Amino acid sequence: MNIITKLAVAAGLATALSSAVLAQDISGKVIGFSQIGSESGWRAAETSVTRQEAEARGVDLKFADAQQKQENQIKAIRGFIAQGVDAILLAPVVATGWEDVLAEAQEAEIPVVLLDRGIEAPEDLYLTAVMSDQVLEGRVAGEWLVEAVGDEECNVVELQGTVGSSPAINRKQGFEEAIAGHDNITITQSQTGDFTRSKGKEVMEAFLKSTNGGEDICAVYAHNDDMAVGAIQAIKDAGLKPGTDIKVVSIDAVPDIFTAIAAGEANATVELTPNMAGPAFDALAAYWADGTEPEKFIITESKLYTAEDDPEGEYERRKDLGY
Repeated sequence: MNIITKLAVAAGLATALSSAVLAQDISGKVIGFSQIGSESGWRAAETSVTRQEAEARGVDLKFADAQQKQENQIKAIRGFIAQGVDAILLAPVVATGWEDVLAEAQEAEIPVVLLDRGIEAPEDLYLTAVMSDQVLEGRVAGEWLVEAVGDEECNVVELQGTVGSSPAINRKQGFEEAIAGHDNITITQSQTGDFTRSKGKEVMEAFLKSTNGGEDICAVYAHNDDMAVGAIQAIKDAGLKPGTDIKVVSIDAVPDIFTAIAAGEANATVELTPNMAGPAFDALAAYWADGTEPEKFIITESKLYTAEDDPEGEYERRKDLGY
């Protein structure tokens, strides 16, 4: 069973932890957190929320920023093992290449919890993975576009995430599943924007130049909001109206995309909650309390937001959460 199938199955299996488990005290525990970096507003929010959750629970959080390099994450994990931490949180930059270092953590009897991204490795190397159903996220975005364009011919350009990362793979698959059978919708160009605003703008500029200044583009689908915001600026610079001349749909639901939606410059976003640490700490608390094994995949909700969902209010709510 591959990672995508596992996620689909897990979405139906994940259950809430009991109030007794939630009450378990993990204060004093030392937990290492290997974060990908700060390539997007969402990633910064995940870091902020994780630190807040750790502080609220009395956890000593050891933080390591990998600056989007797997070799830095592997070095950080080995550093955590050497320090003898009680557990490790890992937001993996790519899906492959983790077997050796996770086996080292396993040998040291340090449980590892994956956050927001999956990996291609034996499941016994990590305790659980707290993440969204990334295929579903892409599917929700694609279903919105199918409904929005109806029978209209629609050429879509796609801004993919980091090559080899599970969100890029899965969000692409889900979107393609949603538009399959709708012959009026075609992905005409697809290129990585590396999940960054600057790269999203750069790639969108190239798309626009190769399509009669954007006249042949109906919509842009971005694997995250930061790339979408970059694309919006490129569309405006080209003299077009984002959200009207070119529809914009993306994933994450960070504050800036709600500003764009409120201004009519973006159309839809699919939420990815930044609070992966809360369920991760709950799972670790139960495991340490009595050996309770959590579900292998703890799946968070994927919700669609449009202009009908009070984008200004959503912007303020997310700013208050530390995005």
